[in-house]
Amino acid sequence: MRVSGVLVCMLMLLVAGCASDGGGRYAQQNDAYPDAPPDVTDVPDAVPKDEPLAKSGNRSTYEVWGETYHVLSDPSGYVEEGDASWYGTKFQGYDTASGEPYDMYKMSAAHRTLPLPTYVRVTNLDNRHSVIVRVNDRGPFHGDRLIDLSYAAAARLDILGHGTGHVRVEAIDPEQWAEQHKRSTESASQGEVAQVSSGVPTQGATNEASAADAPQQAPVAERQDGTGQYVQVAALSSAARAKALEKRLQGQVSRPVRVREEASVYRVQVGPVHDASHIDSIKAELQAAGFDQSFVVSATE
Repeated sequence: MRVSGVLVCMLMLLVAGCASDGGGRYAQQNDAYPDAPPDVTDVPDAVPKDEPLAKSGNRSTYEVWGETYHVLSDPSGYVEEGDASWYGTKFQGYDTASGEPYDMYKMSAAHRTLPLPTYVRVTNLDNRHSVIVRVNDRGPFHGDRLIDLSYAAAARLDILGHGTGHVRVEAIDPEQWAEQHKRSTESASQGEVAQVSSGVPTQGATNEASAADAPQQAPVAERQDGTGQYVQVAALSSAARAKALEKRLQGQVSRPVRVREEASVYRVQVGPVHDASHIDSIKAELQAAGFDQSFVVSATE
Protein backbone atom coordinates (compact mmCIF):
# COMPACT_ATOMS: atom_id res chain seq x y z
CA MET A 1 0.00 0.00 0.00
CA ARG A 2 1.05 3.61 -0.32
CA VAL A 3 -0.01 7.19 0.32
CA SER A 4 -2.14 8.87 -2.35
CA GLY A 5 -3.45 12.30 -3.27
CA VAL A 6 -5.88 12.33 -0.36
CA LEU A 7 -2.92 12.67 2.02
CA VAL A 8 -1.51 15.54 0.01
CA CYS A 9 -4.80 17.42 0.51
CA MET A 10 -3.64 18.03 4.07
CA LEU A 11 -0.39 19.54 2.83
CA MET A 12 -1.42 21.18 -0.43
CA LEU A 13 -4.91 22.68 -0.35
CA LEU A 14 -4.21 24.50 -3.60
CA VAL A 15 -3.55 21.23 -5.39
CA ALA A 16 -6.66 19.32 -4.47
CA GLY A 17 -9.01 21.94 -3.10
CA CYS A 18 -10.04 19.66 -0.25
CA ALA A 19 -10.56 20.49 3.40
CA SER A 20 -8.52 19.62 6.45
CA ASP A 21 -9.87 16.69 8.44
CA GLY A 22 -8.86 17.95 11.87
CA GLY A 23 -6.29 15.15 12.20
CA GLY A 24 -8.80 12.28 12.09
CA ARG A 25 -7.21 9.91 9.62
CA TYR A 26 -3.69 10.99 10.56
CA ALA A 27 -4.16 9.53 14.02
CA GLN A 28 -3.92 6.19 12.18
CA GLN A 29 -0.22 5.69 11.46
CA ASN A 30 -0.61 3.21 8.61
CA ASP A 31 -3.23 2.41 6.03
CA ALA A 32 -4.99 -0.92 6.48
CA TYR A 33 -7.43 -3.53 5.20
CA PRO A 34 -11.04 -3.14 6.32
CA ASP A 35 -11.83 -5.22 9.43
CA ALA A 36 -14.71 -7.11 7.82
CA PRO A 37 -14.47 -6.44 4.09
CA PRO A 38 -17.43 -7.33 1.88
CA ASP A 39 -16.93 -9.59 -1.11
CA VAL A 40 -15.72 -7.24 -3.88
CA THR A 41 -15.11 -9.86 -6.57
CA ASP A 42 -18.36 -8.88 -8.30
CA VAL A 43 -17.95 -5.11 -8.06
CA PRO A 44 -18.51 -4.00 -11.67
CA ASP A 45 -16.02 -1.98 -13.67
CA ALA A 46 -16.52 1.76 -13.86
CA VAL A 47 -18.54 2.65 -16.97
CA PRO A 48 -16.74 5.23 -19.15
CA LYS A 49 -18.81 8.31 -19.96
CA ASP A 50 -18.19 11.91 -20.98
CA GLU A 51 -17.90 14.14 -17.93
CA PRO A 52 -16.80 17.74 -17.35
CA LEU A 53 -13.50 18.29 -15.58
CA ALA A 54 -13.71 18.38 -11.81
CA LYS A 55 -13.69 21.88 -10.30
CA SER A 56 -10.65 20.99 -8.18
CA GLY A 57 -7.51 18.96 -8.79
CA ASN A 58 -7.02 20.03 -12.41
CA ARG A 59 -4.47 22.84 -12.28
CA SER A 60 -2.19 22.62 -15.32
CA THR A 61 0.83 22.39 -13.01
CA TYR A 62 1.19 21.79 -9.30
CA GLU A 63 3.97 21.04 -6.83
CA VAL A 64 4.15 18.43 -4.09
CA TRP A 65 7.19 17.94 -1.85
CA GLY A 66 9.41 19.95 -4.20
CA GLU A 67 8.38 18.05 -7.35
CA THR A 68 6.44 19.80 -10.13
CA TYR A 69 3.77 17.85 -12.02
CA HIS A 70 2.13 18.77 -15.35
CA VAL A 71 -1.49 17.66 -15.78
CA LEU A 72 -2.28 16.41 -19.29
CA SER A 73 -4.81 18.58 -21.11
CA ASP A 74 -6.02 15.54 -23.08
CA PRO A 75 -5.63 11.90 -21.96
CA SER A 76 -6.20 10.51 -25.50
CA GLY A 77 -3.72 7.76 -26.29
CA TYR A 78 -2.17 7.68 -22.82
CA VAL A 79 -0.55 4.31 -22.14
CA GLU A 80 2.08 3.64 -19.51
CA GLU A 81 3.46 0.72 -17.54
CA GLY A 82 4.63 0.79 -13.95
CA ASP A 83 3.84 -0.29 -10.41
CA ALA A 84 0.38 0.05 -8.88
CA SER A 85 -0.33 0.39 -5.16
CA TRP A 86 -3.64 0.74 -3.28
CA TYR A 87 -5.20 2.66 -0.42
CA GLY A 88 -7.83 1.65 2.09
CA THR A 89 -9.35 2.42 5.50
CA LYS A 90 -7.11 5.38 6.38
CA PHE A 91 -8.73 7.48 3.63
CA GLN A 92 -12.23 6.01 3.55
CA GLY A 93 -14.84 8.77 3.37
CA TYR A 94 -12.39 11.66 3.07
CA ASP A 95 -12.27 14.01 0.09
CA THR A 96 -10.24 13.08 -2.96
CA ALA A 97 -8.46 15.70 -5.08
CA SER A 98 -11.60 16.09 -7.21
CA GLY A 99 -13.66 16.90 -4.13
CA GLU A 100 -15.53 13.58 -4.09
CA PRO A 101 -15.41 11.33 -1.02
CA TYR A 102 -13.16 8.30 -1.35
CA ASP A 103 -14.99 4.97 -1.39
CA MET A 104 -12.59 2.03 -1.32
CA TYR A 105 -15.37 -0.32 -2.47
CA LYS A 106 -15.81 1.47 -5.82
CA MET A 107 -13.62 1.18 -8.92
CA SER A 108 -11.53 4.34 -8.63
CA ALA A 109 -7.89 5.38 -8.64
CA ALA A 110 -5.38 8.18 -8.08
CA HIS A 111 -2.90 9.40 -10.73
CA ARG A 112 -0.45 12.29 -10.78
CA THR A 113 -1.02 13.73 -14.28
CA LEU A 114 -4.26 12.46 -15.86
CA PRO A 115 -7.19 14.91 -15.90
CA LEU A 116 -9.84 14.36 -13.24
CA PRO A 117 -11.88 12.40 -14.05
CA THR A 118 -10.35 10.04 -16.62
CA TYR A 119 -11.40 6.44 -17.22
CA VAL A 120 -8.55 3.96 -17.62
CA ARG A 121 -8.11 0.26 -18.14
CA VAL A 122 -5.59 -1.21 -15.68
CA THR A 123 -4.11 -4.61 -16.54
CA ASN A 124 -2.05 -6.69 -14.12
CA LEU A 125 0.83 -7.77 -16.37
CA ASP A 126 1.58 -10.78 -14.16
CA ASN A 127 -1.84 -12.46 -14.42
CA ARG A 128 -3.54 -10.48 -17.27
CA HIS A 129 -6.50 -9.55 -15.03
CA SER A 130 -8.00 -6.26 -16.14
CA VAL A 131 -10.36 -3.63 -14.68
CA ILE A 132 -11.74 -0.24 -15.69
CA VAL A 133 -11.45 2.47 -13.03
CA ARG A 134 -12.34 6.14 -12.78
CA VAL A 135 -9.37 8.35 -11.86
CA ASN A 136 -10.65 11.00 -9.43
CA ASP A 137 -7.67 11.63 -7.14
CA ARG A 138 -4.02 12.72 -7.17
CA GLY A 139 -1.11 10.47 -6.23
CA PRO A 140 0.90 8.39 -5.57
CA PHE A 141 3.78 10.70 -4.63
CA HIS A 142 6.24 8.28 -2.99
CA GLY A 143 8.80 6.45 -5.10
CA ASP A 144 8.18 5.67 -8.75
CA ARG A 145 4.74 4.09 -8.49
CA LEU A 146 2.38 4.90 -11.34
CA ILE A 147 -1.14 4.63 -9.92
CA ASP A 148 -2.99 4.14 -6.63
CA LEU A 149 -6.00 1.84 -6.83
CA SER A 150 -9.04 1.55 -4.62
CA TYR A 151 -9.31 -1.53 -2.41
CA ALA A 152 -11.93 -3.04 -4.76
CA ALA A 153 -9.82 -2.49 -7.89
CA ALA A 154 -6.72 -3.95 -6.21
CA ALA A 155 -8.74 -6.98 -5.10
CA ARG A 156 -10.04 -7.56 -8.64
CA LEU A 157 -6.46 -7.41 -9.97
CA ASP A 158 -5.24 -9.76 -7.20
CA ILE A 159 -2.54 -7.42 -5.85
CA LEU A 160 -3.83 -6.95 -2.29
CA GLY A 161 -1.60 -9.63 -0.86
CA HIS A 162 1.55 -8.28 -2.49
CA GLY A 163 0.74 -4.64 -1.80
CA THR A 164 1.81 -3.66 -5.32
CA GLY A 165 1.63 -5.06 -8.83
CA HIS A 166 3.16 -4.36 -12.24
CA VAL A 167 0.44 -2.93 -14.46
CA ARG A 168 -0.37 -1.25 -17.75
CA VAL A 169 -2.60 1.85 -17.58
CA GLU A 170 -4.52 2.83 -20.77
CA ALA A 171 -6.80 5.86 -21.05
CA ILE A 172 -10.24 5.10 -22.50
CA ASP A 173 -12.11 7.35 -24.90
CA PRO A 174 -15.72 7.18 -23.59
CA GLU A 175 -17.29 7.68 -27.04
CA GLN A 176 -15.11 5.03 -28.65
CA TRP A 177 -15.76 2.66 -25.74
CA ALA A 178 -19.53 3.15 -26.00
CA GLU A 179 -19.48 2.49 -29.76
CA GLN A 180 -17.40 -0.68 -29.36
CA HIS A 181 -19.66 -1.87 -26.52
CA LYS A 182 -22.74 -1.24 -28.66
CA ARG A 183 -21.29 -3.17 -31.62
CA SER A 184 -20.30 -6.06 -29.37
CA THR A 185 -23.78 -6.24 -27.83
CA GLU A 186 -25.50 -6.07 -31.24
CA SER A 187 -23.22 -8.78 -32.67
CA ALA A 188 -23.91 -11.09 -29.73
CA SER A 189 -27.67 -10.51 -30.03
CA GLN A 190 -27.68 -11.24 -33.76
CA GLY A 191 -25.75 -14.44 -33.20
CA GLU A 192 -28.21 -15.62 -30.54
CA VAL A 193 -31.20 -14.87 -32.79
CA ALA A 194 -29.67 -16.88 -35.65
CA GLN A 195 -29.15 -19.91 -33.41
CA VAL A 196 -32.49 -19.79 -31.61
CA SER A 197 -34.64 -19.26 -34.72
CA SER A 198 -34.67 -22.97 -35.67
CA GLY A 199 -33.35 -24.60 -32.54
CA VAL A 200 -30.34 -25.86 -34.51
CA PRO A 201 -28.38 -23.26 -36.49
CA THR A 202 -28.51 -23.75 -40.25
CA GLN A 203 -25.48 -23.17 -42.43
CA GLY A 204 -26.92 -19.79 -43.43
CA ALA A 205 -27.53 -18.81 -39.81
CA THR A 206 -24.01 -19.86 -38.88
CA ASN A 207 -22.59 -17.70 -41.64
CA GLU A 208 -24.79 -14.78 -40.58
CA ALA A 209 -23.59 -15.02 -36.98
CA SER A 210 -19.98 -15.21 -38.12
CA ALA A 211 -20.47 -12.14 -40.27
CA ALA A 212 -22.00 -10.26 -37.34
CA ASP A 213 -19.07 -11.15 -35.08
CA ALA A 214 -16.45 -10.21 -37.66
CA PRO A 215 -14.93 -6.71 -37.55
CA GLN A 216 -16.95 -4.39 -39.77
CA GLN A 217 -15.02 -2.94 -42.70
CA ALA A 218 -16.09 0.30 -44.33
CA PRO A 219 -16.84 0.11 -48.08
CA VAL A 220 -13.75 0.73 -50.17
CA ALA A 221 -15.23 3.95 -51.61
CA GLU A 222 -15.70 5.33 -48.08
CA ARG A 223 -12.22 4.53 -46.78
CA GLN A 224 -10.06 7.62 -46.45
CA ASP A 225 -6.73 7.93 -48.18
CA GLY A 226 -4.05 7.17 -45.60
CA THR A 227 -1.38 9.57 -46.88
CA GLY A 228 0.37 11.23 -43.97
CA GLN A 229 -1.45 9.27 -41.28
CA TYR A 230 0.01 7.65 -38.16
CA VAL A 231 -1.38 5.15 -35.67
CA GLN A 232 -0.89 6.62 -32.19
CA VAL A 233 -0.07 4.16 -29.43
CA ALA A 234 0.53 6.34 -26.38
CA ALA A 235 0.86 9.89 -25.07
CA LEU A 236 3.34 9.95 -22.19
CA SER A 237 4.62 12.61 -19.82
CA SER A 238 8.11 11.03 -19.67
CA ALA A 239 10.55 11.30 -22.60
CA ALA A 240 12.54 8.33 -21.28
CA ARG A 241 9.48 6.08 -21.16
CA ALA A 242 8.39 7.22 -24.60
CA LYS A 243 11.81 6.33 -26.05
CA ALA A 244 11.72 2.98 -24.26
CA LEU A 245 8.30 2.22 -25.75
CA GLU A 246 9.52 3.33 -29.19
CA LYS A 247 12.45 0.92 -28.95
CA ARG A 248 10.22 -1.92 -27.75
CA LEU A 249 7.65 -1.46 -30.52
CA GLN A 250 10.28 -1.33 -33.27
CA GLY A 251 10.74 -5.07 -32.78
CA GLN A 252 7.00 -5.83 -32.73
CA VAL A 253 5.47 -3.89 -35.61
CA SER A 254 6.27 -3.84 -39.33
CA ARG A 255 6.33 -0.02 -39.68
CA PRO A 256 8.64 2.68 -38.33
CA VAL A 257 7.94 4.08 -34.87
CA ARG A 258 8.48 7.72 -33.87
CA VAL A 259 8.16 9.91 -30.78
CA ARG A 260 6.59 13.33 -31.37
CA GLU A 261 7.02 15.93 -28.60
CA GLU A 262 4.41 18.61 -28.06
CA ALA A 263 3.92 20.74 -24.93
CA SER A 264 5.80 18.26 -22.68
CA VAL A 265 3.73 15.35 -24.01
CA TYR A 266 5.56 12.58 -25.89
CA ARG A 267 3.33 10.82 -28.42
CA VAL A 268 4.46 7.38 -29.63
CA GLN A 269 3.22 6.80 -33.19
CA VAL A 270 3.59 4.15 -35.90
CA GLY A 271 3.87 5.22 -39.54
CA PRO A 272 3.57 7.05 -41.79
CA VAL A 273 0.78 5.05 -43.43
CA HIS A 274 0.22 5.83 -47.13
CA ASP A 275 -2.51 3.26 -47.76
CA ALA A 276 -5.57 3.25 -45.49
CA SER A 277 -6.05 -0.48 -46.11
CA HIS A 278 -2.88 -1.12 -44.05
CA ILE A 279 -4.17 0.58 -40.91
CA ASP A 280 -6.14 -2.45 -39.71
CA SER A 281 -3.07 -4.69 -39.94
CA ILE A 282 -1.00 -2.19 -37.95
CA LYS A 283 -3.69 -2.06 -35.26
CA ALA A 284 -3.72 -5.87 -35.20
CA GLU A 285 0.04 -5.90 -34.63
CA LEU A 286 -0.37 -3.40 -31.79
CA GLN A 287 -3.16 -5.47 -30.24
CA ALA A 288 -0.88 -8.51 -30.34
CA ALA A 289 1.71 -6.40 -28.52
CA GLY A 290 -0.90 -5.57 -25.86
CA PHE A 291 -2.06 -2.12 -26.99
CA ASP A 292 -5.82 -2.07 -27.64
CA GLN A 293 -6.50 1.68 -27.61
CA SER A 294 -4.52 2.84 -30.68
CA PHE A 295 -6.11 5.34 -33.07
CA VAL A 296 -5.31 7.17 -36.31
CA VAL A 297 -3.95 10.74 -36.38
CA SER A 298 -2.73 12.97 -39.19
CA ALA A 299 0.95 13.70 -39.72
CA THR A 300 0.60 17.10 -38.03
CA GLU A 301 -0.90 15.73 -34.83
